[in-house]
Amino acid sequence: MKRLLGNVTIITGGGKGIGFGLAEAFAEQGSNLVITGRTESRLVAAKEKLEQMYGIEVLPIVADGADEEAIKNVVAKTIEKFGKINTLVNNAQVSKSGTPLVEHTKEDFDLAIYSGLYAAFFYMRECFPYLKESKGSVINFASGAGLFGKLGQSSYAAAKEGIRGMSRVAAAEWGPDGVRVNVICPLAMTESLAQWRDNYPELFQKTIQGIPLGHFADPKQDIGRVCVFLASDDAAYVTGETITLQGGSGLRP
Repeated sequence: MKRLLGNVTIITGGGKGIGFGLAEAFAEQGSNLVITGRTESRLVAAKEKLEQMYGIEVLPIVADGADEEAIKNVVAKTIEKFGKINTLVNNAQVSKSGTPLVEHTKEDFDLAIYSGLYAAFFYMRECFPYLKESKGSVINFASGAGLFGKLGQSSYAAAKEGIRGMSRVAAAEWGPDGVRVNVICPLAMTESLAQWRDNYPELFQKTIQGIPLGHFADPKQDIGRVCVFLASDDAAYVTGETITLQGGSGLRP
């Protein structure tokens, strides 16, 4: 029995990387999908793959997370097509990773805050009435960059920690309405990380040595399936939590 049969899940950044892995995991469990991103061709290609492989319906919508009106449009089109929202996954984020704090400009900081924190805020606010109806859940993506102070990640970490703080407040405010809000901090293999591995094999191997499980997560199997759990009835009593999927590299109480 599929755990999310007939559900509707919005995944931001669902056309590539971790987002596409999440989309696969949700589709495999029977959820219809709304995937957003900034590149239409990538979203359309993802739609075709997902529908062919899993037999679910996918609505691709081009939207910039920093654009409040675009996000309202995503939610309106979702309701127009599917009539409900069960799960919102805020995955997409853009930032000036690798830039030291003292070299950041206001524009660099705005990029991270608007594409990450504001986007999550807009999506959560607009989806809430429908999540309340479905007793649904929100899964927001944060990062070990914020938890552990990664070098060159100041604006990214600030946006992600802002998302974590907002998520905890939302969990407290929305709990009485039956809406759960949780946070994932992943360490996953993506297309860009694979390129970095190929270009810098020695540095990659050094990085792997700091991960007790010895590898980066697979977006579908290792990250997606945990998100499916959080979206399912099996996690009906889980809210306000931050789950680190870091292969043991972020050991903490």
